[in-house]
Amino acid sequence: MTIAAENLTWKVGSTVIVDNVSLKAEPGKMLGLLGPNGSGKSSLLRLLAGLRRAHAGRVTLDGIDLRQIKRSAMARRVALVEQHSSTESNVKVRDVVKLGRIPHLPPFGGWNRADDEAVDAALGRVGMTERRDQYWQSLSGGERQRVHIARALAQTPVEMLLDEPTNHLDIQHQIELLRLVSALSLTSIVAMHDLNHAAMFCDHVVVMQQGRIVAYGTPVEVLTEKLLREVFRVAARVEPSPHHGRPHIHYLL
Repeated sequence: MTIAAENLTWKVGSTVIVDNVSLKAEPGKMLGLLGPNGSGKSSLLRLLAGLRRAHAGRVTLDGIDLRQIKRSAMARRVALVEQHSSTESNVKVRDVVKLGRIPHLPPFGGWNRADDEAVDAALGRVGMTERRDQYWQSLSGGERQRVHIARALAQTPVEMLLDEPTNHLDIQHQIELLRLVSALSLTSIVAMHDLNHAAMFCDHVVVMQQGRIVAYGTPVEVLTEKLLREVFRVAARVEPSPHHGRPHIHYLL
């Protein structure tokens, strides 16, 4: 088992943002969270990461309620890459990535070779090894995003939650990043806007609308012309890609 939500509801005042959501991420698979802006994807991710407390329902990790799991244990296991992460400190790239090792450091212990190896491996996976000694403020938006993902990888998580991870990335790095995440031997839940990317890389997708789940299944089952018209308000033709066999969406003018 892995992360699951059971009848999850979260509100801001009287406004329901996440409305009675239930889902389960399969171990080692990529689950895509799709939906129009304001559909509740980012809020759901924060609930799943334990950063917000639900008003109703619960989140479980291996069947255990998150409220029963210590924050330190959660931090060693679940990594969250947020959409807007920034710092005013002009630290070096490697120092940002090293933050991912904090949950693994013993209270009275020091940094060791395994920590160095985890940081170096994470930098290599996102193609930022040559920038390891560069200062944060000198990086582009896309480079900063890759560093945040390296920080999450250095955490060596079992589950990784990503909120629009391809924002600010050019098309080459969008594809490389999603290919990397899909190939990792961990459970990932990824909020994304690009439906073709979701079709290419996700094992299952959830479509949200006004805080509720309106579709849940494989990309073939979910990404239909009818759903695109009703939820995303776009006219499109959906057919199997000749390159990978998964759905490919052709938007109609």
